Amino acid sequence: MTRASHTEGVTLSKDGLPGWLDPVVHAVETIEPLQLSRFLPPANGAGRQSAVLILFGEGERGPELLLMERASSLRSHAGQPSFPGGALDPEDGDPKGDGPLRAALREAEEETGLDPSGVQLFGVLPKLYIPVSGFVVTPVLGWWREPTPVGVVDPNETARVFTVPVADLTDPDNRATTVHPSGHRGPAFLVESALVWGFTAGIIDRILHYAGWERPWDREKQVPLDWRA
Repeated sequence: MTRASHTEGVTLSKDGLPGWLDPVVHAVETIEPLQLSRFLPPANGAGRQSAVLILFGEGERGPELLLMERASSLRSHAGQPSFPGGALDPEDGDPKGDGPLRAALREAEEETGLDPSGVQLFGVLPKLYIPVSGFVVTPVLGWWREPTPVGVVDPNETARVFTVPVADLTDPDNRATTVHPSGHRGPAFLVESALVWGFTAGIIDRILHYAGWERPWDREKQVPLDWRA
């Protein structure tokens, strides 16, 4: 269900953000596509346009990120922790304009039940590509200015919704490198009884790095994945 009234007139604004977000704002303004990922959108324009919401809030333990765990029955990325998000709908508008902003908020509302009116969008990262699913993803960053209750809206899509303190994401004990049977290696986070890896972990890893929040961690600590991953 689309609630367009909640996402009309979507804009980006840095006004009134908490000071601790300044390094993230700077990173968003200066980061280059290849600094985020080696997987960039196909030059021929192929790929399904989508968006994710990278939502920073402030919890009992300080800054935190909103994540969800995808249902194990889904066709793509089943069971994986991820940012709220999904493909653009026609009513979201121009994929090259503010369409991704609307899509990120709409999907977050549909998947977690959050009220988009309490979210202040402040930045957009370069579009990235997920080869395994063919999605061209626009990461949209937001500040949870007025937090609202969140939880599973549709258990067929989402297994759970949770927040992760940034302090846990930067804790070296919670960091590892995933190793896929194909040989691909990537950053991972063991937080909130979940293994965050793949696209989502890659984005978090780069944000922590370019915001200057990263702490030295053991890159030889490995977590093997199976072929179903």
